[in-house]
Amino acid sequence: MARQANTLFLEEWLRTSSGSIINTSADQSSLPSARAIIQAWSELRDCHQHQSFEPHHFQALKILLDARASLHVADPQAKLLVSILSSTNLVIPHEAYPLLFRLLYIWVRKSFRPSSALIDLAVETLSHLLATELGSKKSPEFFSEGVLLLGAFSFVPSVSESSKTVCLELLCRLLEDEYRMVSQFGGLIPDVLAGIGYALCSSVIVFYARTLNALLGIWGKEDGPPGSVSHGLMILHLVEWAMSSFIKSHSQDKLQIFAKETLGTSKKDHVPFAVVMAAAGVLRALNRSAPSRQGLQILSSIRISAENRIESVAQCFISKSRDFENSGGDYATSLLLQCISLAVARSGSVSSQPALLLSLASALLTEIFPLRRLYARILESTHGSSGGLEPGKIKEHLSSVTFREAGAISSVFCNQYISVDDENKMIVENMIWRFCQELYSGHRKVAFLLHGKADELLEDVEKIAESAFLMVVVFALAVTKQRLNSKFSTESQMETSVLILVSFSCLEYFRRMRLSEYMDTIRGVVVSAQENETACISFVESMPTYGDLTNPQEFQQKVDYIWFKDEVQTARILFYLRVIPTCIERLPGSVFSRVVAPTMFLYPSFNS
Repeated sequence: MARQANTLFLEEWLRTSSGSIINTSADQSSLPSARAIIQAWSELRDCHQHQSFEPHHFQALKILLDARASLHVADPQAKLLVSILSSTNLVIPHEAYPLLFRLLYIWVRKSFRPSSALIDLAVETLSHLLATELGSKKSPEFFSEGVLLLGAFSFVPSVSESSKTVCLELLCRLLEDEYRMVSQFGGLIPDVLAGIGYALCSSVIVFYARTLNALLGIWGKEDGPPGSVSHGLMILHLVEWAMSSFIKSHSQDKLQIFAKETLGTSKKDHVPFAVVMAAAGVLRALNRSAPSRQGLQILSSIRISAENRIESVAQCFISKSRDFENSGGDYATSLLLQCISLAVARSGSVSSQPALLLSLASALLTEIFPLRRLYARILESTHGSSGGLEPGKIKEHLSSVTFREAGAISSVFCNQYISVDDENKMIVENMIWRFCQELYSGHRKVAFLLHGKADELLEDVEKIAESAFLMVVVFALAVTKQRLNSKFSTESQMETSVLILVSFSCLEYFRRMRLSEYMDTIRGVVVSAQENETACISFVESMPTYGDLTNPQEFQQKVDYIWFKDEVQTARILFYLRVIPTCIERLPGSVFSRVVAPTMFLYPSFNS
C-alpha cells in the first residue's frame, strides 16, 4: 500500500498542520542536479575509502540534503553512511553527524523494504554514537536528529524486536535526560515530536507510557522547552496521526494504554496545554475514522474520556481564576486558553460543558481579541509610560493561528452556549455585553489619539476589532434564538433586546459590511422592544447625553477633544438615530425632548 505523501516525513506534516512557516517552494534552478548528486555520493565513497573527512565531504552531505525532496537513498548508500559513522579511524566534524543521521532517516522512510540487518547495524552504531558524542558536544541538532532516527527505526515493521527495544529505551533516556538541549531551539521541536510519534506507533509497547510522559511532560520540566500554540497544534495532530494508526490496525492494547496514561486520572507531570491538545487529537481521529463494530465500545469510551479530560482542564482553570474574564496576564494561562479554543475548534463536535463555555469566552475576550489589553498598552506608550506596545506584536497577532481561526472558535463558542444551563448563559452574555462597552470606550480614546499619527497601527488594531464585531454579531443572533421566546417573561425578553441594541451601538463603528446575521438580529430585537414602552425608554436613555457627547470627562486631561472628530462616537449615535424611529410611538415626549432632541441638534445632517 502506498504511503500518504503528507505523512512520509512526519515532522514536515507537523510543521504544516501547526501553521509553522516552512519554505517548500524552492527555486528548481537552485536544486542540485543529478550530476551533482552522483558526484556527492562519489565524494562520500572516497571519504570512506581513504578514511579522511575533508571540508568537501561536508559539502557533499549538504548537496544531498538540498535534494532530499527527490532523493532516494538505497541500501548500498545507507550501508556507506553507516560505515562512515562507525569508522574508528575517521575524524568526523560534529556538525556532520546530524546530516548523516538525516540521510539515514530519508533512507528508512522512503524505502519500502529497508534491510533489517542493515538497520540492526545502524541501531548499534547510533546507540554507540549517542552514548559518546552527544555527551561531549551537547549539540541540539545531534539530539533532535538522533531522536527522530531512533523513532523512525522503531517504526519499521520488519526490524527485530531487540533493535526496536534498544531504540525505544535510548529514545526515552534521551528525552528524560537531555531535553534541555532543545529548550532554546524551537525549530527542532517538530523533529523531536516526530521521533516520539514514530515511537508511539512501534510494535514494541513496553516503553509506551514513558514515551507518552515525555510528550506531555517535557514542557513543564525545569529548563525544558516553554511550549507554544504551534507546539500544542503539533501535539494535537501527532496524536491524531497515531490514534488513526491504532484504529486502522485494531491495536486495542495501544488504545487502552493511551486512554489510561493520557485521558485517565490527572498526572502532576503532565502539562495542561499538552493534555488538552492530546485529547483533541484523540477526538479528531475518532471523528475521522469509521470504527468496526468490534471496536465501537472501546472507542466510545475513549471519546467520553477525551471530552472529560478537556472539560477537567477547563474546570481547573475556572476554579483557580479569580477573574477569568480578564485572565490573560501570564504566559501559561494565555497558552492554555488559546489551546483550549483551538482544541475544540479542530476536534469536531464536543459536548457542551459550562467550564468549557466559560474558558472559550475568556479565550475570545482576552487572547483572540485582546483589545482591552492592547488599548491599555497603547495609551501607556502614548503618554510616555514604560511597558508600551510594540506595533510588530499586533501584526504577529493578526497572522497568528488563533486569530486566523477566530471564526471557527466563535462558532464552537455559540454552539456551546446553546446547550448549557441558563445561569451560565447569563454569565457569558454579561461578559460579552461588558466587552462591547469596554471596546467602545477604549477604541474612542485610541482612535482619537492615533488618527493621523500612527495610522498603520490604528488600522491593525481595527482589524482585530472588526473580527470581534463579527463574533459579537454571531453570538447575539444565538442569544435572540434562545432568549426571545415564550419560555422567558416579557420583561426578560425586553432586557435582552435592549442589551443587544446597546451592544450593537457600541460596535457600530466596526460594521464594514452587510451581514445577514446582523440584520436578522436587529430585526428580532427591534420587533421585541418597539412594542414595550419600558424597553424603548431604557434603550433611548442608554444613549450618551449631550454633555457626554461634547464634553467627555475621560478626555479632559489628555487631549484637545473635538466631539465631531470622534468617529467612533458618531457611528454609535447614528445607530441610535436610525433605531429610535422604530419605537418613537412608545416614547414619552419628556424623554424625547430631554435625551433625543439635543443630540439631533448636534447631528443636523442626519435629520435632513
